[in-house]
Amino acid sequence: MPKKPVSLLLALLLVVLNLYLPTPTRAQSATEVSAAQKARTTATHLGVNPDKRVEVKLRDKTKLKGYITAVAQDSFTLTDAQSGVSKTVAYADVSEIKKASKGWSTKAWLILAGVGVGAIVTFIAVKPALCDGGAQTRGIC
Repeated sequence: MPKKPVSLLLALLLVVLNLYLPTPTRAQSATEVSAAQKARTTATHLGVNPDKRVEVKLRDKTKLKGYITAVAQDSFTLTDAQSGVSKTVAYADVSEIKKASKGWSTKAWLILAGVGVGAIVTFIAVKPALCDGGAQTRGIC
């Protein structure tokens, strides 16, 4: 079979398919829908409470901090605790909502305490083994 008619037939087929098939519109993907649903659930769970500070990370990589003052069907209102400025944020624009941290976690404090205790115990156990009553003058003696 000659190559020219086959290539012309394929080109014609592509043109016809391009003209008659509908072009896809920008629909929200499943991950965007689930992220918006998760943001809605989190905002509803945290509720309207000035004592519960939240950190909101938007899809454009900006971060907002404050507390939620109103929860609607497709958005929520976030008020900055320091300036008092309110901003309405759509759930579709949110990538993450979480409670604001208030310093180090308990796990971090326990790790720090463990490292401190380990350093003290090591110093107490190793120094007598290395130093024999002051005769040596090297190292930690």
